[in-house]
Amino acid sequence: MFIDYAVIDVTAGNGGDGAVAFRREKFVPKGGPAGGNGGRGGSVIIEAHHNLNTLLDFRYKKKYNAENGEAGGSSLKDGKSGKDIIIKVPLGTVVKDFKTNQVLFDLNEETKTVVLVKGGKGGKGNSNFATATNQTPRYAEDGKPGEYKKVILELKLIADVGLVGFPNAGKSTLISTISAARPKIANYPFTTLEPNLGIVKYREYDSFTVADIPGIIEGAHKGKGLGYKFLRHIERTKIMLFLIDITSEDYEKDYEILHGELKNYSAKLIEKKILVSLSKADLADDEKMKEISELKIGKDKKIPVVFSSVTNYGIQEMLDTLWNTLKDSSTT
Repeated sequence: MFIDYAVIDVTAGNGGDGAVAFRREKFVPKGGPAGGNGGRGGSVIIEAHHNLNTLLDFRYKKKYNAENGEAGGSSLKDGKSGKDIIIKVPLGTVVKDFKTNQVLFDLNEETKTVVLVKGGKGGKGNSNFATATNQTPRYAEDGKPGEYKKVILELKLIADVGLVGFPNAGKSTLISTISAARPKIANYPFTTLEPNLGIVKYREYDSFTVADIPGIIEGAHKGKGLGYKFLRHIERTKIMLFLIDITSEDYEKDYEILHGELKNYSAKLIEKKILVSLSKADLADDEKMKEISELKIGKDKKIPVVFSSVTNYGIQEMLDTLWNTLKDSSTT
């Protein structure tokens, strides 16, 4: 099951208390202070991994507590530090403060590791407080409490290409054709209920990743449909591919709706390179194909790539266009 949102409580361990103790050795009747320091509390560390792809584990476990540090002992023995705990999340996870919604960390690099909450410092034993005027201090320092946070974990897929289109525009069929991804496909809207990520092998030795999200409908930026919930997954893509059904009555209007919904969600999205394609070419007759050959859509006013995932018509041209655009975007 794909889960891209979770709320968890993380608590670091408390530091151990310092000890009050004195030397008690034979022939040393008035031994000096010998209280050890308390151990440091364990921290909670979060670590991103490329081989994870869901936050499902956090649906069942929501509280993470690191170990407390041990108290100091006699004979200058320091307490043992508490064990850290490491929380593993998918690469692309954003950590936000639950109260303020402020981004604390953006784990967008392989095995990036950050300390989410720090363990409390151990208290000093009485051996640290001896002075010339107070050679037998009878007090020690308490350990400091560990930090606590309630945080939001929000996953954003990392992909080269993001597929954007209305429900039933053919996005899932395309990703299943050009990659090993196998999303659910049916001839009705909102078949895709969660994002899909596919790796596309290009020519002999190259590859790139494609993300398919649930279809966008007009008003998505206001929360309508399913697309808005998953738009975060195309925020990290390098380029976007708009899929418009070739049987549509108004290609330019469809483009403007898709473009407008992305803009209303985040102005940064439309700063990305956007390619336009017409899907389901197998449903168009010769006259329609001739008409389309002179059609120019979008802000760049370029002829869209026309393809059919059913017959593989235009698929190689599609891959060539995506690959060349990715190469161009990486050099700019």
